[in-house]
Amino acid sequence: MQIGKREPRPDKVEAVARLREMLGASTLILTDYQGLNVKQISDLRRRLREGGSGFTVVKNTLLKLAAADTEAIPLTEGLVGPTAVVYADGDPVAAAKALLSFGKEVKAVHVKHAMVDGKMFDADQVEALAKIPSRQELYAMVVGGLRSPITGLVGTLQSMISGLVFTLKAVAEHKQAA
Repeated sequence: MQIGKREPRPDKVEAVARLREMLGASTLILTDYQGLNVKQISDLRRRLREGGSGFTVVKNTLLKLAAADTEAIPLTEGLVGPTAVVYADGDPVAAAKALLSFGKEVKAVHVKHAMVDGKMFDADQVEALAKIPSRQELYAMVVGGLRSPITGLVGTLQSMISGLVFTLKAVAEHKQAA
């Protein structure tokens, strides 16, 4: 038996495995959640779930173990204090919007930094990300942009056809009168 070297507890090994799986998400936002009560954390989780995101409180040491040998290592550098992770595989904008809108109401949530598709973001960049229109809003803008010229074309064609009909009607009336 080696002195000073202990076998890790099974619950810690399982927690690290879960965190490693979570770190595979395309969007990871590390936050400080100190000052939130259980009801507020539940409310934040509900809001994030609506946008396809999740929220979990983590121990910094376990997060560092889980991030070892992954591209998420830069996330764990300089971690101090209580940490929670917002993770999402879908729309990063929706996750950032939900988190920051909650943070404006409660004031206890502060973004430490984030990683979106392998790129590091600081708190200001996460705030800028939250100001981008969501995917659904962007789709609506594209459809509206495509629809506008088509509507104009249809209106132009209708006016040309009605002009032709009036001209033919006038010619027919003129020939009947003659």
